[in-house]
Amino acid sequence: MMQRRYTVAVLLFAAILVPQLSQAADDLPAKLSDSEFWQLITGISEPNGRFQYENFVSNEFTLQSVIPSLKAQTKPAGAYIGVGPEQNFTYIAALHPKIAFIIDIRRQNLLEHLMYKAIFELSRNRSDLVSLLFSRKRVSPLSVSSTAGELLTAYSRVQGDRRLFDQNLRRIIHRLTIDHKFPLSDEDRNNIRYVYMTFFSHGPALDYTVGGFYTFDDPPTYIDLMTADDGQGRMRSFLATEENFQTVKTLETENLLIPVVGDFAGSHALREIGRFLAAHHSRVTAFYLSNVERYLFNAADAWRNFYVNVAILPYDFDSFFIRSVFDASYGSASMLSRIDDIMTAFSEGRLRTYTDVVHMSQ
Repeated sequence: MMQRRYTVAVLLFAAILVPQLSQAADDLPAKLSDSEFWQLITGISEPNGRFQYENFVSNEFTLQSVIPSLKAQTKPAGAYIGVGPEQNFTYIAALHPKIAFIIDIRRQNLLEHLMYKAIFELSRNRSDLVSLLFSRKRVSPLSVSSTAGELLTAYSRVQGDRRLFDQNLRRIIHRLTIDHKFPLSDEDRNNIRYVYMTFFSHGPALDYTVGGFYTFDDPPTYIDLMTADDGQGRMRSFLATEENFQTVKTLETENLLIPVVGDFAGSHALREIGRFLAAHHSRVTAFYLSNVERYLFNAADAWRNFYVNVAILPYDFDSFFIRSVFDASYGSASMLSRIDDIMTAFSEGRLRTYTDVVHMSQ
């Protein structure tokens, strides 16, 4: 009973922190200026934090399996929130949000997304992106109808070119600091170089174990992730089609994919995202959590703080959490749950463990 009173109290407190939503259509901007984009990053972000793994690339081979259900149950547009590196692009390509926020406790993830931003903007098509991302000389003939498998396999046969790496790195930094005028520090530039060198060194065979902090039996490579399907035979990665690539490229070009540094259980980042969306009469379509909740439930009241933060986000019955589950019962699986269902269970004191959350997922 005490926990339930605590939960209701903090949810009521959270509710007063958000502007009331009207029934007006959302007025999210169609584009952000460079200064608006950077002001959002700096205004929303929290101090750099730490996670025990590098996370250059996802290890969630089943991440596409929830996309058919998501597309059937959610409305297009709205806002997307996610965590981690490139898997967000695949969900964005499927859901077509008007705006996306990628929140991660590590500033390195923010810088990796800025690297991707420059690469998307400098690329006309998927082949350009793969060439730039891994510093491999352009492969031909590849066409707009080439599959992701044909694309990545072709580039995996090409050796990395160090002179091309140096040239591309200069283009990336120029794009960010000269064209966009983002005030990156020397440390930021060095970290972008570090991330970019990792992609160059490992090529399309890059996997989650790179960095030496993690062991994983037969981890999926970048090629595996890009050529996976949704379990129904349809490949939906952001490199599966030119249309998917262009969907993400447009969001990047318009400064509407916004990476920020933040702790899910922190007192600032998620709340500021909620206030921004509420002020623009927008709602969250999907919130991709990976398996972050698992760590939050292992850290005292962190999980409660997270759900209080979620209460500040504008969501409705058609808003979903996407989570990845790794355990003995489920193996590796991607799952969905309605945000409203989870938050109702939280407010009623029915959430106590990570297992409770998983059992409410589909």
